[in-house]
Amino acid sequence: MDEKQIVEYEEMLRKAMLTSDVKALEELINDNLIFVNHFGQILTKAADNEVHRLGVLKFTEIKVLDQKVLLLDTVALTVKRVALKGVVDVESIEGEMCYTRVWQNDDGVIKIISGHCSSVS
Repeated sequence: MDEKQIVEYEEMLRKAMLTSDVKALEELINDNLIFVNHFGQILTKAADNEVHRLGVLKFTEIKVLDQKVLLLDTVALTVKRVALKGVVDVESIEGEMCYTRVWQNDDGVIKIISGHCSSVS
């Protein structure tokens, strides 16, 4: 893994989230995902993808404001600050969020194994 590759994976993820491309999300997210959302809820891959599959969550904009990548042996840690716009159910959302993700390289297959999201005041 190198930084450029991880940045490319982050961009693939951003595009998949914007279009609710569940197939791409399935390919980018490890089956054993542990994700903590900004409410402190622990979500699985299935739960994370379900909101996209059902159309409960629809992003209209995900603008990257800052991004950092830390490469370790078989994982890469990313920290990304974004400006989001979208809809959850029928309620509009807009604001800044900070995502931390762990990308794992398992025999050449790179997927998110863990993540965390926080609201930015």
